[in-house]
Amino acid sequence: MSTSLAASTAENPFFKPYGTPYGTPPFDGIRTEHYEPAFEEGIRRQEDEVRAIAGNLEPPTFTNTIVALERSGEFLRKVSSAFYNVLHAEADEPMMMLAELISPRLTECLNNIYLDDALFRRVETVYGQRDTLTLSTEDSQLLQETYYAFQRKGATLADKEKETYRRLSEELSLLTVRFAQNALKDKNRYELLLTREDDLAGLPESIREEAALLAKGKGKEGWLFTLSAPSYQPFMRYSSLRPLREKCYRAYMSIGNKGDEYDNTGILRRIVNIRLEIAQLMGSPHFAAYNLRRTMAKTPGTVYSLLEELLAAYRPVAGQEYLTVSDFAIGMEQHDITVMPWDWSYYSEKLKDARFGVNDEMTRPYFELGHVRERIFALAGRLYGISFRENKDIPTYHHEVTPYEVFDADGSLLAVLYTDFHPRQGKQSGAWMNEIKPQYREVDGTDSRPQIIIVMNFTRPTDNRPSLLTFDEVNTFLHEFGHALHGMLTRCTYASLSGTNVFHDFVELPSQIMENWLTEKAFLDDLAVHYLTGETMPPELATQLREAARFNVGYACCRQLCFGFLDMAWHTLTEPFEGDVTEFEKTAWAKAQPLPEVPEALMSSNFSHIFSGGYAAGYYGYKWAEVLDADAFSLFRQRGIYDRATADTFRRYILTPGGTVDPALLYRLFRGQEPSIEALLFKDGIKK
Repeated sequence: MSTSLAASTAENPFFKPYGTPYGTPPFDGIRTEHYEPAFEEGIRRQEDEVRAIAGNLEPPTFTNTIVALERSGEFLRKVSSAFYNVLHAEADEPMMMLAELISPRLTECLNNIYLDDALFRRVETVYGQRDTLTLSTEDSQLLQETYYAFQRKGATLADKEKETYRRLSEELSLLTVRFAQNALKDKNRYELLLTREDDLAGLPESIREEAALLAKGKGKEGWLFTLSAPSYQPFMRYSSLRPLREKCYRAYMSIGNKGDEYDNTGILRRIVNIRLEIAQLMGSPHFAAYNLRRTMAKTPGTVYSLLEELLAAYRPVAGQEYLTVSDFAIGMEQHDITVMPWDWSYYSEKLKDARFGVNDEMTRPYFELGHVRERIFALAGRLYGISFRENKDIPTYHHEVTPYEVFDADGSLLAVLYTDFHPRQGKQSGAWMNEIKPQYREVDGTDSRPQIIIVMNFTRPTDNRPSLLTFDEVNTFLHEFGHALHGMLTRCTYASLSGTNVFHDFVELPSQIMENWLTEKAFLDDLAVHYLTGETMPPELATQLREAARFNVGYACCRQLCFGFLDMAWHTLTEPFEGDVTEFEKTAWAKAQPLPEVPEALMSSNFSHIFSGGYAAGYYGYKWAEVLDADAFSLFRQRGIYDRATADTFRRYILTPGGTVDPALLYRLFRGQEPSIEALLFKDGIKK
């Protein structure tokens, strides 16, 4: 090693013990230039470790092959975790450039593992002995998943086909990164700067304050609106200036579709076609068939059956909701009007206010972020006996991120949890939970506890008031916190099976079930407290809020079904696609679309969930999880929403096992029956 390289390595936090509480990443000491050499070293170590496993002269066993492979690559995982968590939440141009450089290199590393003939022969030998081995349930699952991963990633292909797979997978990894970056850059460059009071018509004072603060932060005079959720959504909901709403809508629905350097349509076509080619290499007719094998659904036919069953139940309701909103709009404007997508939030909000006497501006003062966080943490305490304590000694990548120690009921450390609540220029849109470190057991049996992060894009505080959340933002908090509970409460032996490492259409159950508490009177009374007076939400307002939760439920379902049908359409193609992306999209979701189509509008070019976020041929999982969570929560309703015995059962069968047991069996063990859509229909008022 050269003197300069040794010196740079000595200064690199990845190359020495962290020395932080619980071995958390020293984010405050990691610089962008530290990542590339750490990645290169991690890849080198991973390949050396795998080479030793493949070249082992001893007969292959579960321990020296399957477990050894599972425990390899620790250094690389440490670097990747730090890098990608920062990339998604605090990216700048150098980080994005590095992501494009590193992504194909990581895929090449994985291909070197899964396409190694000697290694696969060892895995295959152990798998062939599975019926004679005395393995625990988790060991058996690890063996099964390891063998399946090799199959799925090309180990059984002929040599020529392996090289094709290698080339395609490396290109695909780069394109998915580029898709996400294009969408983020295109979204971030749009600004609507308003300089006249008249242009703020309809906007509540709180929204004006936020827009003025955003403009001030960028050195501009006036009121600034962007396409980030806390800015875009309130503007569309409250602005009474239809031309401005239309302008913002068209900007949002053209992200990644402007024919310039950030255009995603060509990338999208190539992603779809690569996935198809990979699926057909593996003997499947299309990507959905290839991707659904290790899910609860198993087949595209099952997915379509779910989507069609829900469509039959909700489409008539959505149609009536559209007519009702349209009639209200005509009455409000005193002339004929066709309610377009840029009108929907505005007139729906007016109708909801008229019907229920409740809107976000009325309820925001009762949902101060700090209090909401405290009560959601307390909910976890009532259900599972866990507690949270902020630890300022744990380093973070941004001053807005807050780290917590999480303790189990017996006082033992359960996890480290990071929260990151507000939008920033380099943060991706939406909300997510991720692992910084998974849970697993060390070789000596020590339980190594997880480090979990939840990231949101909530309304920022202003100079005059703290962060006050909308009802939907509180719902999002509960959703992501449910994912966090899944990651924190798990107890498994192997990292690849712990926490949220479950079948993709099962992973949303722990998150979506948490949303149910928000409309329960006992929890809402505890949660909703006025940030100035300390008074709880008036009973009549709380009742109206709960009743309004079912408002336009048909539209909400059909909107999700649109995304599900679109996802499946892209991934059930059996021939390469070179057609018009916009036309394809509109055909794919036409039967579920609850609003009039806008010819130029396109969502696919910004549909990061399926083109860069891991939900390809899996977006239906959100609706399937709604079926599961409605059925599961009905048990809490029967026994009490804070019933500890029911929560303990949910923890034991749903949250703790991770991916060590088939989720269909776990659900039956918890619920005592198979799930059906009936509970969801009753919950949404579709059935009385």
